[in-house]
Amino acid sequence: MYNSQEAVESKDTKIILFADLALLLVAMVWGGGFVVTKNLLDTMGPFYFLGIRFTISALILGIIFWKRVRKIELKVLSKGLLIGLFLFLAFATQTVGLIYTTPAKQGFITGINVVIVPFLYMFVTKKMISKQSLIGAVLATIGLSLISFQEGILAFNIGDLLTLFCAFFFAAHIVAIGILVKKVDPINLTIIQLAFTGVLSIVIAVFKEPMPVLSVDNGLIGLGYMILLSSIFAFLAQNVAQKFTFSTHAAILLSLESVFGALFSWVFWGEQLTIKFIIGACIVLVGIIIAELRLEEE
Repeated sequence: MYNSQEAVESKDTKIILFADLALLLVAMVWGGGFVVTKNLLDTMGPFYFLGIRFTISALILGIIFWKRVRKIELKVLSKGLLIGLFLFLAFATQTVGLIYTTPAKQGFITGINVVIVPFLYMFVTKKMISKQSLIGAVLATIGLSLISFQEGILAFNIGDLLTLFCAFFFAAHIVAIGILVKKVDPINLTIIQLAFTGVLSIVIAVFKEPMPVLSVDNGLIGLGYMILLSSIFAFLAQNVAQKFTFSTHAAILLSLESVFGALFSWVFWGEQLTIKFIIGACIVLVGIIIAELRLEEE
């Protein structure tokens, strides 16, 4: 993390700006992905969607970075498969959950994963968490209650619950990467995770879901968005951009994914955003930012 004055001075302002703009674009793409996925689930099952999305993404990345893929070692493969399991569980619960909830609600509930991360990390490593993490957790809980309990306790439906599990698995994915991955090629690790998620999803889909029938007007354009933009572009752009900007910048910009998700849901999906929802969403966003920022010197 870049906290010192020397680190600030060593970075070119224009490069930081371009990197921040790239991360903002990533947040927009991921925010739009909630709406695109919601529409795709009307044409195919959740596991066929995940299988097609991640298998094709992994194949394309494997072709682009074939020279790196050829050098994958067994220890990298084993770590990638374990981390990929958490990624699969995260996307599986998120995608199935989206069948029963709305894109805007899911965007903010998913974002709570950054609040869960420090608590999970403390549980695994036995290291105490910061005051910011505690404050962020409290704010996120308050905001989540306003978002999900719109009409009473029954408003927190199975989709919201699955999305909460999704946030936990995304947090586990982040913690696993931080603990298990040392001196590992991030491109190879990404390809292994995507491939594992895609193959496992297809295996489940073959036994659980009908074969989807897709056309240009019925799913192909949405799949193209999720494969080319939300998967390949977004993951690569994030990995590259975060090398040229500050971690605090990245935390704030990527947390805007949930904001874009709500806006796109309102514009394209017609979701009604009540005053209670907006207040709750703002509280969650503030909690996420506070939990993610590290104001003290390290």
